[in-house]
Amino acid sequence: MSTITIPEIHAARDNQLPPLAGISTPWKTYELIAFRIAFIFFVAISIPNNAEWYSHVFHINWTRLHYRDLYDIARFGSGINVFGNTIFGSPLYGYANWIITFLVSVAGGLIWTVIDSRRKDPPLEYNQLYYWLRVVVRYRAGIGIIGFGFTKLLPVQMPFPSLGLLNTNFGDFSAQKIYWLIIGIVPWYQVFAGIVEVTAGTLLFFRKTTTLGAALLVGALGDIVYVNFAYDGGVHVYSSYFVLLGGFLLVQDVPKLYRYWIKEEYTVPLYHFPVFSKGWQYARVALKTGVIVLFLGVLYYLQLVNYKYDPYKQPSTAGVRALRGNYRVTEFRINNRVIPYDPTDSIRWQRVTFEKWTSLTYTVNRAAFIDLSNGGGDPMRDINRTFELTGTGGGQRVFHYYADSIDHVLYLQDKYKAIPDRRNRVAGVGGDQNYDLNAGKPLAKEGRRHDKDTTDRNWISKAAWAHIGDENHMIDKTVWTARRDREFAAPLKNEHRNRMVLQYETTDGSHVILKGVDEHKDSIYVVLDRVNRPYQVKPSTLDAGKY
Repeated sequence: MSTITIPEIHAARDNQLPPLAGISTPWKTYELIAFRIAFIFFVAISIPNNAEWYSHVFHINWTRLHYRDLYDIARFGSGINVFGNTIFGSPLYGYANWIITFLVSVAGGLIWTVIDSRRKDPPLEYNQLYYWLRVVVRYRAGIGIIGFGFTKLLPVQMPFPSLGLLNTNFGDFSAQKIYWLIIGIVPWYQVFAGIVEVTAGTLLFFRKTTTLGAALLVGALGDIVYVNFAYDGGVHVYSSYFVLLGGFLLVQDVPKLYRYWIKEEYTVPLYHFPVFSKGWQYARVALKTGVIVLFLGVLYYLQLVNYKYDPYKQPSTAGVRALRGNYRVTEFRINNRVIPYDPTDSIRWQRVTFEKWTSLTYTVNRAAFIDLSNGGGDPMRDINRTFELTGTGGGQRVFHYYADSIDHVLYLQDKYKAIPDRRNRVAGVGGDQNYDLNAGKPLAKEGRRHDKDTTDRNWISKAAWAHIGDENHMIDKTVWTARRDREFAAPLKNEHRNRMVLQYETTDGSHVILKGVDEHKDSIYVVLDRVNRPYQVKPSTLDAGKY
């Protein structure tokens, strides 16, 4: 390959060119030093250095893909890691990895400068290396923001509120939860945001549209960065990452745009790019086509399937159809003792909701721990999909249930766990197995997660399991993926959950009786009468999942 310079020069009507601003001049010393530092820094944050990432890539089952398989290729942590966490972690120290990486890059750039200064030849210019650095950065930003954008284009990142959330007092939500719900109730706005992000990523795949793509990326993600700081959204590091990449891609054009738009001077954009031999040209086109097909075609299809049958934040399994809806608690007994209605009582259930999926929600006038995560990640099991629980107080409890529809028994487990599961395990993003979401700090040593399987597997009998069936295959066959198989085959760990076993009696769902044993091993008897509760928020016209 060789290098060629092509200025796009347009002659004046008299065929005489006015003085040209923007024509390439020899690199200044400070530009050479800045480039060396930038080269080390942006290569370090644009290329994955996580062993899990490479293991994931080499172990993908390409015949049974899940959307997270490709999403985790696009979303990874890099940079120089000295804190045992990746660059995209929830805590603010995620930014510290950038600082460490930058300091190392400065040291490396200065060493590089010293080595170059000893050359007898004139100082090198890095036009061709700069071109390839921009290629690395724009493809990294492109595939990353496309993966991010598809979760909005097919709105699953911020789901429409569940019934339990619609029934929650506004003041019982965290700021983060309020923002996510604001977007969730207007899915077409979420789609618009997805279109912007996917468009930005697509433009970055092409050299001639890089400036437009980078400007769109900086504008769209800059807003998301501020929103996450303002609402304590938890993904400010990852969104800042794209602003940083987009800003780097714009640096080359900012002086030209300033001269043209502000100073109104005649400006010629001047770019350097390699001239490929025939063989290299074929390889370049094939590689580019492969990336576009994979991340615009295949990933879109996988995300569409996820939207239709297995939205990653909502439980995917349909709940008992007869029970779905809002209920008033008309009778409540503990150990056969009637507890009359009293809004200040700390034991009696206040209201009950059965979602269209396998969740029961009830409120009680008693303080409960709050999960301050955003309910994301990559869990396959419904019990670990916690969007309806996270960021919500007011005594709301959310239980996942397995339903034995033959013997009419619900096996319920509290969705809240004191030690949360690690999120985004392949990419190393978000929550950590030894991080306390509620305290906002690492767990004490005695509370840290261990590898021993602590799950009581016998709390549901084999006969009941035969009636319940295999959760892995309770959804459409289209999403019976290898990733899902792996998680359901792996042993559960650290499953210290509150549990209830309740029989249910009903004819048409308008009147329901629940009786059995609650989480404190007390006998419980609850009578529910369905209520029709209208909401000012209109139902979503883009309803994810199949229930």
